[in-house]
Amino acid sequence: MSPTPPDGAPLPPAIEVAALRRTYDVKPRPVVALDGVDLEVAPGEFFGLLGPNGAGKTTLIKILTTLLLPSAGTARIFGFDVATDTRRIRRIMNMVAGGEQSGYGILTVREQLWMFSQFYGLGTREGWRRVDALVEAVGLGEQRLQRVSTLSTGQRQKMNMARGLLNDPWILFLDEPTLGLDVSAARSIREQVLAWKAEIPGRTVLLTTHYMAEADELCERIAIVDRGRILAIGTPAELKRRVQRDSIFRLAVDRLDGGPAALARLPGVVSAALASDHAPDAQHVAVNLVLREDAALGGVVTALARMGSQIRSLGKSEPTLEDVFVALVGRGLADEADDTAPLPPSEADDDLAAAHAPSHDAEAGR
Repeated sequence: MSPTPPDGAPLPPAIEVAALRRTYDVKPRPVVALDGVDLEVAPGEFFGLLGPNGAGKTTLIKILTTLLLPSAGTARIFGFDVATDTRRIRRIMNMVAGGEQSGYGILTVREQLWMFSQFYGLGTREGWRRVDALVEAVGLGEQRLQRVSTLSTGQRQKMNMARGLLNDPWILFLDEPTLGLDVSAARSIREQVLAWKAEIPGRTVLLTTHYMAEADELCERIAIVDRGRILAIGTPAELKRRVQRDSIFRLAVDRLDGGPAALARLPGVVSAALASDHAPDAQHVAVNLVLREDAALGGVVTALARMGSQIRSLGKSEPTLEDVFVALVGRGLADEADDTAPLPPSEADDDLAAAHAPSHDAEAGR
């Protein structure tokens, strides 16, 4: 199923959220999980959502996947309203979460996936065709007749990924899909997602992850969320530029007469200091340079040549997404409790089935 309209008309935004608010009525006082969120994701975009535990990410995803109604504001998926067009949204989206234990361990991989194909409304013949194709695509051909209860964590998540693609969604929600996986299994999941997205223009992915390198690698744009509000949106490069006003270089020379102070006096140099990992008995002198702009580096190189110093290595230091995150949020990813309590396994299964049962209405998400 392609998200491209048959008449060639432009697609509406894959995700369009305006003034979205969600409050939980709990004691001693209500909890505001989302506080006026505005967000737009274009068709075909790989979008990331980063935030500490308790930021509101889980609540936002539950609303976008029709499992929860907003308290105020609007949210649309490809133009369909989450409150009134629930059945249509559930036909064109799917969700995969890290650590999922959904389904029945006594079933084989093939039987489990066929069961979900029936939840998604596929016919018997089409269901088996999709199951067998996806089992091979995710690399579970040898395990297709193996009971789910005997799968490793990585194999189970590959099966969950196959389940998430059964209904050929327009938009795929990934909630920490590589949580707890080893390096090889996590890479396999990322490659599968990228391959699926590249097959048809317009396929869209929204990813939440606590792995900053994963978000940096996959996402075209990222929103950083905290306390129910979006603090910043941009490409990874744009977000990094927000926290680095100066150019930072690591310089290693064979000798440096006068020490770092000789460089600190040069035009355009904000500061020069020995690198924290510099060893006094090293064969070179390692210096961290902070420059007002990259152009000032030319003056530094010229000055070193005049001093008779030879450059051994030179590299520019770039801020990471983690630097951006800490600068904006002021704390790490897991410093607070999550915005909603985790569902017990039985309720998680019910939510998963509800999200893809075409006959349910929006109130099923309450």
